[in-house]
Amino acid sequence: MTLSDPKHKRVTIIGGSIGGLFAGLFLRKAGWQVDIYERVPDEIKSRGAGIVTHAPLFDALRRIDAMPDGDVGVAVEGRRVFASDGVVTGSLPFPQVLTSWDRLYRLLYDRFPRERYHQGRSLISIAQQDDEVVATFDDGRVIRSDLLIGADGHRSTVRMQYAPEVQPEYAGYVAWRGLVQESALSPDTREALFRHFSFSLPEREQMLGYPVAGANEDMRLGHRRYNFVWYRPADERTELRRLLTDKNGNSNGMSVAPTAIHPDVLGELRSEANRRLSPQFTEIVHRTELPMIQPIYDVTSKQVVFDRVILLGDAAFVARPHCGMGVTKAAQDASALFDALTEQPDIDRALARYQAERVPFGTRVVQHAQALGRYMQAQIASAEERRAAEIYRTPEAVMKETAASAFLEDYATSVAH
Repeated sequence: MTLSDPKHKRVTIIGGSIGGLFAGLFLRKAGWQVDIYERVPDEIKSRGAGIVTHAPLFDALRRIDAMPDGDVGVAVEGRRVFASDGVVTGSLPFPQVLTSWDRLYRLLYDRFPRERYHQGRSLISIAQQDDEVVATFDDGRVIRSDLLIGADGHRSTVRMQYAPEVQPEYAGYVAWRGLVQESALSPDTREALFRHFSFSLPEREQMLGYPVAGANEDMRLGHRRYNFVWYRPADERTELRRLLTDKNGNSNGMSVAPTAIHPDVLGELRSEANRRLSPQFTEIVHRTELPMIQPIYDVTSKQVVFDRVILLGDAAFVARPHCGMGVTKAAQDASALFDALTEQPDIDRALARYQAERVPFGTRVVQHAQALGRYMQAQIASAEERRAAEIYRTPEAVMKETAASAFLEDYATSVAH
């Protein structure tokens, strides 16, 4: 099958978050008829998360004409590590731009045609017939297209049908996340934190944070927010189960809504902040109204193309957040798919090229993130593994390696050679 006939350029995208929007905008640029199907019935709300930017993310935004006239995010000048008494024990010049999930989602969502973005549609099944993909949704609708892209996150329905053996694997620790208004913080804390990407490193834990835009993408001084992530070990059979049991006594499997977290768990979190974190980060935790808990999982796919069905973004690979690569990887996946489909007229060869490029890259990202976070796992298999893990827990290594573009540069060099 070739792509010269416009009738054979219809694509169905499952998942309307950032990965699905990147894919949709890239394929529209390539001349495809694109429809996105999102299970959430209303506009997707804020994920309450900060996003670290990398050069490939900006490249992808430029390629789809989505770079804003103003700033993408908040710029910081470097990195700092704070000891438990609040003294700076390490610093590194490291200019970087930090943005929010809200900001990036809005840049993409506002550029995608509303009539092609279908909400409240949950995928039920997929069938492939004569070079067509047939998607059936929960409202009984049947949609036919030439390609289907699964961009539906780490619990992907698309991946579940085509690669059910690929399951999220718990990493042995959780991330507590939160956002706090700049105006709610003391002047000393604002001065210490808002010009840097900062860390505090309790034994076998890691706290990090950085400034992002405020409500309605407000980046004025005093109107921004501070985004934090606090990684803490949690044994899957005991502590994780307890953390995910809500205030009504219900066990929630892989997640629990912020409003349903048990008050005792929140009380313990703030008590542990007093005991283990620097004063600056302790204040951040106490001033955050609704912390969120995120169990950390790895997802690694050996295959991302199944005839005319493609996995993209977190549906294909989920790396621990230490690389800060989730959104950038989704953007690169969409960009790579665009290049393959526009440079190779035979669709089978184009998709084979996409798989050959993205599987090794996704695997390397997952492996690198595992190495960065291994020392925080609740269980480490051996003394040798523990020694290897310790390499990445020094202040110098944490500042240099966390959410840094050096990994991308090293990978590009290895591929070139």
